[in-house]
Amino acid sequence: MVRSGTGRWETGRWAAGGAVVALSALAYGLPSLATFRRLRTRVTPGLAGVGRPDHVALTFDDGPDPASTPRFLEVLDALEIRSTFFVLGGMLERAPGLAREMTEAGHELAVHGWDHRPMLLRGPASTYDQLARTRDLIAETTGRAPAYVRPPHGVLSAGVLAAARRLDLTPVLWTAWGRDWTATATPANVLATLAPDLRGGATVLLHDSDCTSAPGAWRSALGALPELAARCDDAGLRLGPLAEHGLRPVSG
Repeated sequence: MVRSGTGRWETGRWAAGGAVVALSALAYGLPSLATFRRLRTRVTPGLAGVGRPDHVALTFDDGPDPASTPRFLEVLDALEIRSTFFVLGGMLERAPGLAREMTEAGHELAVHGWDHRPMLLRGPASTYDQLARTRDLIAETTGRAPAYVRPPHGVLSAGVLAAARRLDLTPVLWTAWGRDWTATATPANVLATLAPDLRGGATVLLHDSDCTSAPGAWRSALGALPELAARCDDAGLRLGPLAEHGLRPVSG
């Protein structure tokens, strides 16, 4: 009888422990619900990147890439547009001169992570290390501390929010994307995908590198830029970086 009672107690203890672990994992991953773009735009507009009604924020992920980013800089310069580049620390480490060129041209560098592995697969310590290393490298390379963070794939976790708070970074995802990372992407279908969500206050996501995308996919985003700029101008909207978007810091 003692053994039976002990067994039941042990079983109950393990069950309770499993429930605690499951609840902890759920709480850690709960912010990942913001991955659903429509949901976050309605529920957490600041996190989604909803800004000034007369402004559209232009953002790029995954660079800086010597094979493609300079072409974006050329087109943006011709259009007289400045933007925000969410950079990967591993890419920045290999192209520090390009990062300085981006900053000198008036563009804003922000934190994407050191590599492109989803942050939901990392614990709090690894998440903090990824973001801190990238933030510090941006500051050391360009002389300007970044203000924003966007995790790979736009997947948040409690670890990302806690690290962002410690590092004084504001998380910003996006309200409109061009799906420009696919092998079938073209300037025309990038613009068509953006069109329903291209309005005042929007934050646009494109990519200036194919390091995590189909080879050459960046050409679709590059080719879409002149028409994207023209559509914003026709609508009386200014196209520019997040620094001019009027976002309020997102509390973590």
